[in-house]
Amino acid sequence: MKRRSFVKASLLTGAAATALPTIGMATSTNKKSGTEFYELRIYTLKNDAQQKLVEDYFQNAFIPALNRLGSKNVGVFTELKPDGQSRIFALIPYSSLDDFLSTQNKLATDADYYTQGAPYLNALVASPAYDRIESSLLQAFTHMPKMEVPEKKQRIFELRRYESPTESAGKSKIAMFNESGEIGIFKRLGFNPVFYSETLIGTVRPNLVYMITFDDMDAHDQKWKAFGADPEWTRLRTMPQYPDAIVSHITSTMLVPTAYSQI
Repeated sequence: MKRRSFVKASLLTGAAATALPTIGMATSTNKKSGTEFYELRIYTLKNDAQQKLVEDYFQNAFIPALNRLGSKNVGVFTELKPDGQSRIFALIPYSSLDDFLSTQNKLATDADYYTQGAPYLNALVASPAYDRIESSLLQAFTHMPKMEVPEKKQRIFELRRYESPTESAGKSKIAMFNESGEIGIFKRLGFNPVFYSETLIGTVRPNLVYMITFDDMDAHDQKWKAFGADPEWTRLRTMPQYPDAIVSHITSTMLVPTAYSQI
């Protein structure tokens, strides 16, 4: 076996071994319920030149290629108020785990993808297209198994990540969304959720990730105020099986879609 192939195989085997129990359960669940999977990519960039390379790659190469493969509604976002150079957030939906795993092999045979993506794919080591990519594999919640794409109009998005101190605490928070009705509260109050998911592979696990939308920051503030005062939420958050301690850290990132984003 050539060294490059051996290294690639070793890395994939190691990652799969780490996540094997979780992904095994995810595969079984996906076959039964039809839940979607998502890849969430976060690109850290150093300058405008890198930002243009990555955005041109998504607009001209990656999104068209994914659409040809049947993966629709690919979202690409920048930060509403970046601290320096904006990061790029990409949300890529897959209908199944097999779909996710086979996509790279299918892209390898797509000549248009390689032609249109050449500046990004063939970027020189001395001038890379990005600083780093953080990538996570997510599985949609059972009570919202498929993405709900909002109406195409000017809006802002909030990407939220809830970290938990233990895996059992993380499962409790997921149950709070699913079986106990937290998702229903969000929908009733008009948050227009795009997806809810559990992170199967990624950083700072265990955690869950979801995305909601607003017309503007005023609407954002008003809806969160209404959520905090909602009687059903008050009842839910005071249930003994859902203490505040099941969530140890919350990260909120406000995003705006790019002109070519399909979400």
